[in-house]
Amino acid sequence: MQQLYSWSWIEAQVAQTIEVWKGCASNSARSGPRYTANEQEVREAAYDEALATVEREIKKTPRNRADRIATQDRLIASFGRFSASALDLNPAAVELLTKDFLPVGTTLAQWARRFDANLSMADIIQACRNAWTACGLQPLLGEPVKITPSILGYSLLYPYSDNYLDREDISAEAKLSFSERFQRRLRGDIPVAQNDREAALWRLVSVIEAQYPRARYAAVFDCLLAIHRAQEESIAQLASSSQCSDDEVLRMSCAKGGSSVLADACLARGWLDEEQRRFSFEWGVLLQLGDDLQDVREDLRRGSVTLFSRAAAQGQPLDRLAIRLLNFSEAVGARMDLLPDGTSTLKGLLKMSWRSLIVRAVADSHEFFSPEFLKEAESRSPFRFEFLRARQQRLTSRQGLYAKLFDAFLEECDDHDTSLSLPDCSNLYRELENGPGAVVTE
Repeated sequence: MQQLYSWSWIEAQVAQTIEVWKGCASNSARSGPRYTANEQEVREAAYDEALATVEREIKKTPRNRADRIATQDRLIASFGRFSASALDLNPAAVELLTKDFLPVGTTLAQWARRFDANLSMADIIQACRNAWTACGLQPLLGEPVKITPSILGYSLLYPYSDNYLDREDISAEAKLSFSERFQRRLRGDIPVAQNDREAALWRLVSVIEAQYPRARYAAVFDCLLAIHRAQEESIAQLASSSQCSDDEVLRMSCAKGGSSVLADACLARGWLDEEQRRFSFEWGVLLQLGDDLQDVREDLRRGSVTLFSRAAAQGQPLDRLAIRLLNFSEAVGARMDLLPDGTSTLKGLLKMSWRSLIVRAVADSHEFFSPEFLKEAESRSPFRFEFLRARQQRLTSRQGLYAKLFDAFLEECDDHDTSLSLPDCSNLYRELENGPGAVVTE
C-alpha cells in the first residue's frame, strides 16, 4: 500500500517549511503586545496571589471526598482569576482553559497512573503536553475537544521511548537496536517484548490500532513511522554533530517536530486535508524550535546540536534566532487563521501561548542574549524577567508541595461532575491485569 506520508512527502514538507522560516528573518519582531513596568507589577501581584493560594490549599489535608472536590474547585477558581488579571484572558478563554484543557490533563494523568503506577510526575506532564496539543488541534479540525484512546496511547508512547533514548548511559548501538524493534511494532508486527518498557509500548500501539484499524487508517501509521524515523536521525546526529551543517540541523529539527504534531492531527481526526496537514506540520516545527530554545543550556552540556546550541557554543548572541522564531510563530498563526474551523478565542489563545513559550525561554536563557535584545523582549512579557526567574527558583524549591498539588488533581471522584470522562479502555484494562510488565507474544 502506498504511503500517504512517505519520507519523501515529509522531506518535501520540510523544504516548504524551511522556506517559510527563511522568510521570517528580520531585525525585529513584527508584532505582539507590549507592557509597561506598572502593568507588569500588576500582573506579578496576581501571579503571587495565585501562587499563595495554591501553597495554602495544598498544605491542607482534605478529610473526605467532598473536601477534595472543594479544594480542586478553589484551585481552579484561583487559576481563572489569575488568567483573567495577569494574562488578560476574557471569560471565554478562561472557560476554554478550565473546562476543556485542564480536564484533558487530569483525565490523561488518571489513566496513565492506572496504566503504570510507576510513571513519574515528569513522565505524565510530558504526556499531558502532547495531549493538550492533540486536543488543541481537534476544534481546528472540526472535532470537539475530547481525549480519546489513541491520543492517550500516543501521548504515553514517548515518555517510555524518549526517556530511554535520551539516557546518556545507553550506547548508540543499544538505542538503535531498540529503535529497530519499535519500528517493527509500528509497522504492525508484534515482536516478543524483551522488558517492561517494550511491553508497555507494544500495548500502547494496540490502543491506537483499536481506534484506527490499519486497513482503514494507513495514514495514521504513516505518521507514526515518520516521527520514528526522524527520532532515529536525531540519535544518529549526536554521533556526528560536528559534521552537520546548519541547514542539516534545521532540516532534522523540522522533520522531528513537524512529523510529531502531524501525528497528533491524524490521531485527532483520522484524516486531513492539505491545509490541515501543512498547518499541523508547521505548528510542530514551531514547538520543536521553541523547545530547542528552552533547552539550549542542557543541549550545550550534553553536546546535542540545535540551531540555538550551536550558535551559543560559537559565542553568538541568540537575538536574531529568537526574533526569527517570534516571526515564524506569526506565520504559523496566519496559517491557522486560514482553517475554517476553530473559534477566534481558541486561535488567539494558541497564538498567545506560542509567544509566551518563546519569551519565557529568552528569560530563562538570558545569558545567551544581548542586553539590548533582553530589554526589548522583556517589554513584550507580562512579567519582568528577574521576577520569572525568581519564581522559578521558588517553585523548584517547593517540588514536594507541588507533587501534592499534582496528586490532588489525580484523586478520582466518581461523583465529581467533569466535562470529560475516561474513555472506554476496558479491554486494555483486562489485558493489564497481569501488570505493565506482562509480555505480549501474540
